[in-house]
Amino acid sequence: MKFTELTVHTTSEGSELIADVMWRYTSYGVAISDVKDVIALQRDKSAYWDYMDEDLVAGGSGDVLVKAFIALSDTDKVLPQIREDIDEIVANCNGALPLGTLETTKREIEGDDWIEIWRNHFRPIHLGKIVVVPEWIEYERSDCEEIVKLDNNMAFGTGEHETTSMCVELLQKYVTPESVCIDVGCGSGILGISAVKLGARFAYLTDIDAVAVESAKHNARLNGVTEKVLIDRSNLLDDSSLKGDIMLANITADILENLAPSIPNNLKAGGTLILSGIIDSKLNRVIDVYSAQGLKLVEKVKKGEWNALAFKG
Repeated sequence: MKFTELTVHTTSEGSELIADVMWRYTSYGVAISDVKDVIALQRDKSAYWDYMDEDLVAGGSGDVLVKAFIALSDTDKVLPQIREDIDEIVANCNGALPLGTLETTKREIEGDDWIEIWRNHFRPIHLGKIVVVPEWIEYERSDCEEIVKLDNNMAFGTGEHETTSMCVELLQKYVTPESVCIDVGCGSGILGISAVKLGARFAYLTDIDAVAVESAKHNARLNGVTEKVLIDRSNLLDDSSLKGDIMLANITADILENLAPSIPNNLKAGGTLILSGIIDSKLNRVIDVYSAQGLKLVEKVKKGEWNALAFKG
């Protein structure tokens, strides 16, 4: 099978947003290649690594490359839609987040080629007690680690993107064996699965995207947690009868603002709400709209230009 490999040149800060756009239009694979992750690997001798593209370090432009693999037959239809969504991100950021040149290139490749290209840039990601491991990599866990495996059909960047890592790290501070967790916009399922791996009693994962839901279900099976999770394609916030001790939402700040009146309806009294995906320029606004719902801000975490927040109900 032939594919179009679509590459967008962006920045570390913008890579997750661009990858999210691409995942709307393909189920065949999205990869993020960031030279900073390769440099980090060179310094971290404990990390597993079986391949290094020396061109990334020696001759790279400094851009972060986000690659999507699209069925050749869908290319003409999909590319204008991707461009339109990227332009919308630019408009919404209004210069507050560096996005790079957003130069776009494409080429035709064979299916077997992109699988190898895609896999060559992966490594286990250490997020506190959680280690996120691509399913095709053998990794021997230590006694203090919990492994979360992700399959080879999911958006899985080469490094620990700030928005995800902050969520997982905050989760470790608040989860208990009695916790019922709710992951809003679950994507690959990494947050809900991590919650169960950390000892949570149960996790509800929801997303409105069918591909995300199927991938999350696959990853739940891969991690042996299907009996402790419920994954559904739905807008959780339409059902206020479902309550969580911990709620997680790693989404863009604008969407978080829109959800502010609804999310607290699904949080138990005294529960913890963890929000991520918030750029600096939107931080105070997100804090204000959630504080207005009667939630108390208890913790702020910052990595790069991204922020995560923990509120108590």
